[in-house]
Amino acid sequence: QVQLVESGGGMVQPGGSLRLSCSASGRAFIIDAMRWYRQTPGNQRELVAQITSGGTTNYVESVKGRFTISRDNAKNTVDLQMNSLKPEDTAVYYCNAAVFVTSGVWRKLEVWGQGTLVTVSS
Repeated sequence: QVQLVESGGGMVQPGGSLRLSCSASGRAFIIDAMRWYRQTPGNQRELVAQITSGGTTNYVESVKGRFTISRDNAKNTVDLQMNSLKPEDTAVYYCNAAVFVTSGVWRKLEVWGQGTLVTVSS
């Protein structure tokens, strides 16, 4: 099994910054794309940013220019640097990874972290 563990959430004032980190662990796996989603009560989970194994990034329009996703393939980690935070960025942020695992036969899984709360408020 592959597990994702997030860290770095918390409370920050508008205009402030936070850095979220996510680390993958397990046996016999290869990570493809890594993503950050966010979710607020009563709403669907929203894809915030994605980074492929080759380093190509994509962002939802509302965070472009403020958030930066990065990954370290050697360490199996993905970070989300969030600057100029706004109250509307308040949400639970989830790390997600498309992972190839094997116990003889390779198969692809979607793995989720437990979520970390980001609160932007004065």
